[in-house]
Amino acid sequence: MQVTLILTLVVHILSGVFWAGTTFALARTGGNDAQQFFGPQMGAAIAAVLTGALLWFLLHRGDLGTQGFLLAIGAFCAFLAAGVQGVTGAPGLRKLSGIGQSEAWKLRRRVAIGQRVAAAFLMITVTCMAAARYA
Repeated sequence: MQVTLILTLVVHILSGVFWAGTTFALARTGGNDAQQFFGPQMGAAIAAVLTGALLWFLLHRGDLGTQGFLLAIGAFCAFLAAGVQGVTGAPGLRKLSGIGQSEAWKLRRRVAIGQRVAAAFLMITVTCMAAARYA
């Protein structure tokens, strides 16, 4: 149990740091090079969500309490962030090859807005996880 918990926690933290870090960076840079990061970013999002669910199962079954409530809010915001990134990123980035500059600019702008919205949700997620430890 202890080894499973440690490995799950390490994968959760590393994938979450990569996901949030690339999201914040892409939000700040206007989505530049988003096509290179989209696959790894969504892979990290899936890993973070799945390991988060496993951590919830291992550590937080039963009465939620304040800690569980904060973690649930954080998990919900993580789902929203992944959804926003999937909806705004995948279709736009798929269309980027073979289109004109003006159309590409519009698609990159849409991706950048999606990254900024996702960054806000992930900021709430990270805040909830940090606060839950002391709640």
